[in-house]
Amino acid sequence: MEEFVRYDRELKYKGKIIDIYKDYITTPEGKNVEWDFIGHKGAAAVIPVLDDGSVILVKQWRNSIDRFTLEIPAGGRDGINEDTKTCAARELEEETGYKSDDIEFLQTIVPVAAYSQETIDIYVARNLVTTKQNLDPDEFINVKRYKVKDLVDMILNNEIQDSKTAASIMAYYVKYCVNK
Repeated sequence: MEEFVRYDRELKYKGKIIDIYKDYITTPEGKNVEWDFIGHKGAAAVIPVLDDGSVILVKQWRNSIDRFTLEIPAGGRDGINEDTKTCAARELEEETGYKSDDIEFLQTIVPVAAYSQETIDIYVARNLVTTKQNLDPDEFINVKRYKVKDLVDMILNNEIQDSKTAASIMAYYVKYCVNK
């Protein structure tokens, strides 16, 4: 045997956002092991870029870390078949009060490959048009704007720790701002 083989997956908890499983795996050496697995339907996020080149982030409370974070707008897909570009456009308007018909794919990230198959497709939105925020009942979000270089500095100074935001802003900076 030269591969890992999952021979069983047992649902332990079914939640609103995630499902938690116990996986039973046979290793290439033939040893049976148990691993945790978190199922997730996937998500999309967007870097909203204003006409002056500044970027919009959202400041929101995150219960899991018991503090506020600065993040790019993001959210889970409505189902595994929802197009992530559609999801990104929806989250952009819901969280920031802007919409765009100019949304370009940037990258896909896997935020926690050790225990989840979640992927987040990242987009860049330009030519923003003001609408209004349409927050979910449990969302409390403040919209902030920053120069890209200031965001890079905030990432390097450990002020922005959200992985999707750090990876996305750095990718955006390298692709669109360095030596331009």
